[in-house]
Amino acid sequence: MNYRHAYHAGNFADVFKHIVLTRVLLYMQRKEAALRVIDTHAGIGRYDLSGVEAGKTLEWRSGIEQVFDAKAAGSIPAAVLELIAPYLDVIEQENSTVKGSSLRYYPGSPLLTRKLMRAQDRLSALELHPQDFKTLAALFEGDYQTRVTELNGWLALGAHLPPKEKRGVVLVDPPFEIAGEFDRLVEGLVKAHRRFATGTYALWYPVKDRREVNRFIANLKETGLPKILRLELAVRAPSQEPRFDGTGMIVINPPYLLQEEMTKISPWLATLFGENNQGSYKIEWINGEERTEK
Repeated sequence: MNYRHAYHAGNFADVFKHIVLTRVLLYMQRKEAALRVIDTHAGIGRYDLSGVEAGKTLEWRSGIEQVFDAKAAGSIPAAVLELIAPYLDVIEQENSTVKGSSLRYYPGSPLLTRKLMRAQDRLSALELHPQDFKTLAALFEGDYQTRVTELNGWLALGAHLPPKEKRGVVLVDPPFEIAGEFDRLVEGLVKAHRRFATGTYALWYPVKDRREVNRFIANLKETGLPKILRLELAVRAPSQEPRFDGTGMIVINPPYLLQEEMTKISPWLATLFGENNQGSYKIEWINGEERTEK
């Protein structure tokens, strides 16, 4: 699966991933102490939904546009809207000067993170692709709270941990362009956890080949690491042939309230994005504590 992000910015997977990231960050900020966020596969930071790449797939129309349409119609349940409002506020800020359209730009994870950061927080954004790195570096030029590095994100799981702040969120969002990304996720997590066991890790993965996903989950369980929360959102029933049916997030050392919050948000997203009423979600502790599934 090739997941060059400019083609998929703002799709249902982005919405799910970025809502989870927002809830994690806001909870971590309940403590006054400084927070370091490390984004290992940062991309370009801001995506033009009217651009060539996004225009080829139009995936954002069945993603973030549906959320904004629901908000305009007043159909988002109050409990859900309260939780996702900070995420939507950032997107609205990014589009506040757009003429003739209320939704043109979509913030990637580093820009979303930066907009949510406090004065004492710091962001390390890593990107290996040379042109994408230049674009990302230009976006944050002069920003002393953000450091952009041209580096293979997998290396950051060793070299950049633990952060000097001793409090951190590590987002691992690989493009899944080559085989073996699931194995690299597990290997990278184990290595990172040895260096920074108290950090919160958020790992994104596509739900495409169900056998690969099941093997990934089994391998995570075998690591023996505690406090691993699995969050998934599917927009259709499993396909016979591998197809991008859903999206998932693994959160290690998740905030105390994340399971409860996603139990409120996920059913609504499954209904909003589900094709032919086939949307579903899964919330489970890989260590077997609790499960919420529908």
